[in-house]
Amino acid sequence: MSKKDHVSGTPATQLLKANKVAFTEHPYEYLEHGGAQHSAEVLGFDPFTVVKTLVMQDQDARPLLVLMHGNRKVSTKNLARQIGAKSVEPCKPEVANRHSGYLVGGTSPFGTRKTMPVYIEQSILDLPRIAINGGRRGYLVGIAPHVCIELLDAKPVQCALVE
Repeated sequence: MSKKDHVSGTPATQLLKANKVAFTEHPYEYLEHGGAQHSAEVLGFDPFTVVKTLVMQDQDARPLLVLMHGNRKVSTKNLARQIGAKSVEPCKPEVANRHSGYLVGGTSPFGTRKTMPVYIEQSILDLPRIAINGGRRGYLVGIAPHVCIELLDAKPVQCALVE
């Protein structure tokens, strides 16, 4: 990897390295509100394999993370039903930043400030590799999806909606 493609460490990459997880680095030009679709396009990835990290909360304002395909939305109704919550909604950006320790648009499920339950869309686990945020805007890491279960104790759910 050339010096220019290397990105300085983040809490996420430090956690991956500490656990001897092999990952590839994929920096790209961040676009405000570009989301996973933009990063997939810029990097030449299938948006289905780019996984977004969403900070949500239940009816009691308890935070949780949802890992979802870049080209899918979360059915909050289905998610709530599957995790035994009355309701689930996205956190406001400033609340999400406080829970995760990352800026929205650069949220990684690895190395978050608070430990939160993590839910992963079941079909993500069928992919050979995923690209997921590495802890800063404009930076994805490529990993095997099962790392999410091993390191985050992510629980599989089925709550994807086609956008």
